[in-house]
Amino acid sequence: MRCPDCRHEFLVAFSCKLRGLCPSCHQKRELVWADWAEQELLEEVPHRQVVFTIPKRLRVFFRYDRKLLGELAGCAWRALKLYFTACLDAADVTPGAVGFVQTAGELLNFHPHVHVLVTDGGFLPDGALRPLAWFDSRYVERLFRAEVLRLLLEEELICEATVENLLSWRHSGFSAHGAVRVEDRKGAVRLGR
Repeated sequence: MRCPDCRHEFLVAFSCKLRGLCPSCHQKRELVWADWAEQELLEEVPHRQVVFTIPKRLRVFFRYDRKLLGELAGCAWRALKLYFTACLDAADVTPGAVGFVQTAGELLNFHPHVHVLVTDGGFLPDGALRPLAWFDSRYVERLFRAEVLRLLLEEELICEATVENLLSWRHSGFSAHGAVRVEDRKGAVRLGR
């Protein structure tokens, strides 16, 4: 604001209450989440970021039925849970995870995908962490692909012929990228932000 008489200027705080567009609002949400996550959510164990994406051909279903975005996050969680159960050879193991659904790509195009911050191991019922020896993104991708295709079949958005077609592609368009790993809670907070 500027006084028309004396030309004195001062800053007036503004909040648009939107994510991603307003640096002030987005930064505040980021800091509040990071503080909460460090105090209440994250354990002092290694964590990994896994980013799940789907082929362009299937994105339209998530654009016009937004409740499916939550289901997409559920597909990512089920894929991770199945992977941890198989790799750790324990049905009672549970990874710690928090997921973030995003709908915009780098070019602000509609690109639904899920970022998951997951412990790099699973917790046993007694609270002990059983660490993963390795993380195989290709295997997790196949589990995720199966979950998404099952979801879309159940919702009657695609048919078996579409599934067969998608599975025949050399590069399916599905992805589960899990190469980013941090060693401690502070690193997990930074990664979550």
